[in-house]
Amino acid sequence: MAVIKSDNYHDEQNKQNILKFRAVLDTLPSFCRTYFRGIEDYTSTRTRLAYAYDIRLFFEFLHTKNSICAKMDIKDISLDILAQLTRMDIEEFLEYITLYQKDGKDITNDERGKERKLASLRSFYNYYFENELIEKNPAALVPMPKKHQKEIIRLEPNEVAILLDQVEAGTKLTKKELEYHKKTRIRDVALLTLLLGTGIRVSECVGLDITDVNFDVGGIKIRRKGGYEAVIYFGEEVETALLDYLEEREHIIPEEGHENALFLSLQNRRMAVRSVENLVKKYASRVTTLKKITPHKLRSTYGTTLYQETGDIYLVADVLGHQDVNTTRKHYAAQEDERRRKAANVVRLREKK
Repeated sequence: MAVIKSDNYHDEQNKQNILKFRAVLDTLPSFCRTYFRGIEDYTSTRTRLAYAYDIRLFFEFLHTKNSICAKMDIKDISLDILAQLTRMDIEEFLEYITLYQKDGKDITNDERGKERKLASLRSFYNYYFENELIEKNPAALVPMPKKHQKEIIRLEPNEVAILLDQVEAGTKLTKKELEYHKKTRIRDVALLTLLLGTGIRVSECVGLDITDVNFDVGGIKIRRKGGYEAVIYFGEEVETALLDYLEEREHIIPEEGHENALFLSLQNRRMAVRSVENLVKKYASRVTTLKKITPHKLRSTYGTTLYQETGDIYLVADVLGHQDVNTTRKHYAAQEDERRRKAANVVRLREKK
């Protein structure tokens, strides 16, 4: 029987997520399968995999620290035992994951890491509670960890210009890096210009196919985190950089299975997320040593600029793909506060004499 190869990045990612998810599920108690079937219709494969990792960590904690669960294999833990756990057990789990060891390595979780894992447990417990399979829901009693808002790290307008100049010229690269730069300069300019000019996520960027670029409307079709498609529009600078790259791209023969990929590696395969992260790090480190610039920081740079220019938090949320505008507002709270301060002197009650 012939094996059908898919050139669709998102289909391939889903397939890999499903295979990883099944492997994790095989290590969990059998009753967990009911939960994951119950959430399948409204969650992505990526979300279910993340939940599975978090829930497995919870059971590993129980197997290590809980006197009852330590006596049995994780797969033998029953739903009855889960129902006996208390709020204190879950609070002890959150304290445990602050710092624990696995495979000889120290692993830490900050407030955001703990928040995600508690959210996974809340969903897990809530499913059995709502379906009347357990009588109490201790996870719902545990408050979410208080998060401290971090300052947005972004590039200033002059730093953006310097970064793109650096990508074009490569003046501060090492001799070895310059050898690669000769081959990838046009691609790198297009990629960095696209990230800075649209604010898309790096995963959305590497998932782009050639057919996703539409110069007639000046937009790209991307697949968001939730699995839905969206069109993001770009300006003249992005259009010019993409056209230059596509002209070069026509002369590249991709590896089998990567024919439709927009951005190709030197191996003529679709670029990976890690490759783009390393690319941004390489160029950004030549521009500023005071800021740790990642693709996500380029996204923050775009979001900040868009908000400063428009003052429309709903537009920023929509373009960045935030399903909840409060998520966007948290990121740009300091700027909103500054705008409110300026507004205090905009309205005049009486003319000055």
